[in-house]
Amino acid sequence: MDTKFRIHANDNVAVILGEVPDIAAGHKVAISAIAEGQPVIKYGYPIGRATTDIALGEWVHTHNLKTNLEGILEYNYQPQEMEQKVAESGNVPTFMGYRRSDGKAGIRNEIWIVNTVGCVNKIAEKIERAAQSRYLSNITSATNKVDGIYTFVHPFGCSQLGDDHTYTQMILKNMVNHPNAAGVLVLGLGCENNNIPEFQKLLGTWDENRVIFLNTQDVEDEVEAGLECINKLVLYAEKFKREPIPVSELVVGLKCGGSDGFSGITANPLAGHFSDRLISYGGTSILTEVPEMFGAETILMNRCTNEGVFDKTVNLINDFKGYFTRHNQAIYENPSPGNKDGGISTLEEKSLGCTTKGGTSPVIDVLNYGETVQKPGLCLLQGPGNDIVAVTNLMAAGAHMVLFTTGRGTPLGAPVPTVKISSNSTLAKNKPHWIDFNAGELLEGTDMPTLSNKFFDYIVSVASGTVTVNEVNGYREISIFKDGVTL
Repeated sequence: MDTKFRIHANDNVAVILGEVPDIAAGHKVAISAIAEGQPVIKYGYPIGRATTDIALGEWVHTHNLKTNLEGILEYNYQPQEMEQKVAESGNVPTFMGYRRSDGKAGIRNEIWIVNTVGCVNKIAEKIERAAQSRYLSNITSATNKVDGIYTFVHPFGCSQLGDDHTYTQMILKNMVNHPNAAGVLVLGLGCENNNIPEFQKLLGTWDENRVIFLNTQDVEDEVEAGLECINKLVLYAEKFKREPIPVSELVVGLKCGGSDGFSGITANPLAGHFSDRLISYGGTSILTEVPEMFGAETILMNRCTNEGVFDKTVNLINDFKGYFTRHNQAIYENPSPGNKDGGISTLEEKSLGCTTKGGTSPVIDVLNYGETVQKPGLCLLQGPGNDIVAVTNLMAAGAHMVLFTTGRGTPLGAPVPTVKISSNSTLAKNKPHWIDFNAGELLEGTDMPTLSNKFFDYIVSVASGTVTVNEVNGYREISIFKDGVTL
C-alpha cells in the first residue's frame, strides 16, 4: 500500500497513510518544493502559506505553515453549474418509523422530560430513574413499546436576558415538538422567567395527550406527580407502531468532532455521499459549525440555489465573524490541540475537510439558531462548532439523527441517535464502545461506492430501530448557546 495519499491533482502536499520516519499518520508531506510565502495546496485549494522554504519530502505542519485568512470579506455570487441527482419516481427506499398524529415522522418512540428551568434538573433525573424502573423492564428491549424515558438537564430558563432567553425557549420548544418524542412532560418550577404559562405562549397549540405540564411548586410530592404524568404518556405512546415511511421524510444532521488528517478524505466524504443520496430521494441534510466553514465558505456560497440564499449565507459567515470580534477573539484560531495532533494545521484545512460532509448538493436554505427546517435539501444552520451545542442545535432544527464523524474519538451523544463514524480503523478498533461505523476502510482498499451503499443501508436500519452506541451507553446531552448577561 502507498504510504501517502494525494487528494487532488493540484495539491503540493499529500497525507501520510502509515508510519514513516519523523511524520505521523494523518499529517502532510510536501510532494514538491514549496518556497517561502507560496501557497500550500490540499483538496485543490490553498490551506495557508509556507512560512519558510519547504523541501520535497518535508513534513508540513504548524511549524512551517500559516493561515491566509484574515478579517471580514466581501463576496460575489458566482453560481456553480450543478446537476442535482433526483431519484426516479417510485424508487424511494423506506424506513420503519412512527407516524405522529400531526403527520410528522419519528424514528424513536420515546418519552422526554423537558425542563423549563435548570432548578428542576435533579427532580427530573429522579423522575426519569423511577419511571424507567416502574414502566420499562429494559430500555433497550425489543419487547417494550416505548423506546425509553429520558430527561436532558441544562442550567438555563431563568436569569437570562434578550437573545439568550429566546434561544433557551426556542431550543426547548423544538424539543417538545420533536417527532422522536411520542410524549413529553414539560417540568417547571413555577417562579422562573421561562415559566410554564409563558412557555405555552411560545408553543402555541399542542396535543394534550402528547404534552403534559407540571409545576413542581404546585404539588406536594413532585416525583410521584411526575410519575403519574409519565404513566399517561407511556399509555399514549404505546399506541404508535412502526410502519414504512419514505426516506424523503428523513432529516439528518451533519457534525464532526475530534477531526484528524483523515477526516476530510474518509469519514466526511462518506457522510457527504450519504447526504447527496438522501437529498436525491427528497430528504434533508443540515450542515452547521459556522466557524468551520471559514476558508471554505465560497464553495458553499457558489452552490446556493439563488442570490437570496447566497445573501443569507454571506450574512451567516460575516455575522459569526462579528461574534468573534465583539468578544475580542481571533477569528481564525480554530483547530484544537487534538486537531493539530491529528495532522490539521490551519482553519482552511479543517474547513475544507469539514464541509465535505455536505456533499455536492445545492444549498437551498439558511436557518438561524433555533429555527427548524422548512424545505427538503441541504440547509445551513447558524451555530458554533462546539460539539454539545452543535448536536443540540441540529436536533432542535429537526434532525432525526446526527451523523458525527471523528478521527480522535468522542463518546458524546445527542438526544437523537448519534452515529459515530471513525475516519480511521485504529480508532474503530480501539473504541468500539464509541464508534458505530468505520470509514477507515476507504484507506484499506474498499471503494467509496461499496462503502457508501453499506453506510446507507446502515443508516436506514438506524432509522428503523437499530440502536447506536450512544443510545446503548445512555449518553444523551444538550447544551444551549449563550452570548449575553446572566442576572
